[in-house]
Amino acid sequence: MKKLFAALLALVLVTGCSSGGSSSALKIGVDLELTGTLADYGNSEATGVELAVSLANANGGALGTDIELVKLDNLSDSAEAQSVFIKLADVEKVSAIISPATSGATAAVYPLADEFGVPTVGASATADGITQDASGNVYANAFRVCFLDSYQGIAMAKFAKNNLNATKAVVFGDSSSDYAKGLRENFVKTFKSLGGTIVGEESYISGDKDFNAALTKIAQMDLDVLYVPGYYSEAGLIIKQARALGIDCPIIGGDGFDSPSLLEVAGAAALNDVYFTTAYTTVTTDPTVLKFVEDYKAAYNKEPDMFAALAYDATNLIIDACERANSYEPAKIQEALVATDNFKGVTGSISFDEKHNAIKSVLVVELVDGVQTNSVEVK
Repeated sequence: MKKLFAALLALVLVTGCSSGGSSSALKIGVDLELTGTLADYGNSEATGVELAVSLANANGGALGTDIELVKLDNLSDSAEAQSVFIKLADVEKVSAIISPATSGATAAVYPLADEFGVPTVGASATADGITQDASGNVYANAFRVCFLDSYQGIAMAKFAKNNLNATKAVVFGDSSSDYAKGLRENFVKTFKSLGGTIVGEESYISGDKDFNAALTKIAQMDLDVLYVPGYYSEAGLIIKQARALGIDCPIIGGDGFDSPSLLEVAGAAALNDVYFTTAYTTVTTDPTVLKFVEDYKAAYNKEPDMFAALAYDATNLIIDACERANSYEPAKIQEALVATDNFKGVTGSISFDEKHNAIKSVLVVELVDGVQTNSVEVK
C-alpha cells in the first residue's frame, strides 16, 4: 500500500497540478466500484450517470455538443480509485468526475481533485468531514449531493424515538467502516439526548457471515429497536438471522440498506418492520421523480434505487453547471458548482453549504415484505 501511494504521489508531482478538460465538449469521468465487494452500489450509480448523459444528449447535450463519458472500474478499492482518478484527470483530461460510491474511496480521491483542478462530485459518499483536509480547509473541487452520516444518524434517532416510540435501543454496527462509525456515533448521541437508553452495543466487521453469537446475546436484552449501521451485504444477513432468533422488534439502518440485494440476502419474510434513512424513494407523487422512474425503467427494465438516483442528480448537476458556466473548462464548472442554488433533482433540491456539502432533507422508508411502502421526511 505504501509503495502504491508513493507511486501515485510521484505521478502527481511529475504531472503537476494540471487541469483536465476538453475545450470542445463536456467530458465526464466516472470512478466507480463496478466489480468487487461493493459493486451493487457502483453499478447502480453507473446506470444513473449513463441515463442522465443519454437523456441530455438526446436533447442537445451540453452547450450544443454531445457529452462524452469515460467510465472506469476502481475494483471497490481505495488505492485503485486513486489510480483511476489520476488516469481520468491527467490522461483522459475530463472536465469533471463522479467520485466513488463509498466514503473511504471518495475521501482518497478528493485531495487529488484539488491537485489536478478537476471538480469532483460525490453521489453517495456520506462520511462527515471528507470535503476538508486535516486542517479543516475545504477542498475547492470536492462536492457531494448526498447528506452526511451525522445527519442520517440524527434523523434515525429522532424517527426511532418520535415515530416508533422507542426508548431502549441496541446498536449492532460495522466497526471496519467509517460510514458505519459515523452513523453509530450520531445515532447514539442523539438518541440519548432525546431521553432514550442504549442498552447494548455490538460490532462486526465487513465480510462477516455468521452473526448468531452477537444476535443471541442481543435477543436476551430488553430492547425496543435494533440499529444496524452498515452495508446491505452484512445487514441483510443480520436481519435474516435476527428474525430467525426471534428478534421481532423494528430493525433500522442507514442508506446502506438501499440495494436490491438486501431482499435477495434477507428474504421478504424477514424484511417487515424494517426502516432506513435515504435521500430518495419511489413512494412519492413528485412528477420529477416519477418521470425519472419512468425513464429509468424504460432504459433498464427495473426500478432505480437511491444510488442510481443520486448519481443521476450528480451528473445532471455537472451538466447544469457547465451550462451556467457556458464553458467546458473545469475551473469554470467549479465556480458554477459553488454557486448552485436549489438545483431541482430527483433526490430533492440541492444547494451547497460552505463545506460543499448538500443541504437537503432525510427520508425514512419502511419495508413491507422487502418492498418500500411508506416514507416520512425527517428534519
